[in-house]
Amino acid sequence: MPRGVATPEPRQQLFAAVERVVVGEGPSRLTSRAVTREAGVATGLLFSHFTNFDEFLVGYAVDRSFQLASAVAGLPTRAGSATVTENLSEIGQALPLDALVTMTRLMAYRPGITAGVEAVLGPGSAGLQPVERAIARYLAAEQQLGRVPASADPEALALIVTAVLHHLLLTDGTSPLAAGRLHRAIAALTDGFPTVAQ
Repeated sequence: MPRGVATPEPRQQLFAAVERVVVGEGPSRLTSRAVTREAGVATGLLFSHFTNFDEFLVGYAVDRSFQLASAVAGLPTRAGSATVTENLSEIGQALPLDALVTMTRLMAYRPGITAGVEAVLGPGSAGLQPVERAIARYLAAEQQLGRVPASADPEALALIVTAVLHHLLLTDGTSPLAAGRLHRAIAALTDGFPTVAQ
């Protein structure tokens, strides 16, 4: 990029480049040079905002963890609408897919990033952890309405749904098959749940 040309929202431009690199090539290919090349900017731009590459990756993970938490914050309010299976299946569609895939793969590849995110946002705030908590709150709300059996454990069910989502993100990535596989898994998990409030 020529000198003197302003870069719009440079942090977000760099964060989007992280996602393209990780989704397209995998986290092992993630370097400062790969990110800035993908973003179409000089390497110095990254280091004008972050002290080092590790700080940059934590900054990315903080930003996207906050986005993921915001995207699922309203899930408990859906209790009583549609069906439990449909509401849980739509989680994958409500969340930004490239960010989900990148966060899952990046945090598996560089687990130290979790501590960096939690140092900023607090315990249990990194990656899919807020998603798991939102699912648990949603299922507890549905249980109060009688659409989840009284004998069910909402936290355990939330962990299972999150584990399935995590597996699909690591294996299927952005493949359109992932949504269908998620729906099938959730349908099997919720088979026999009441479809109307009791």
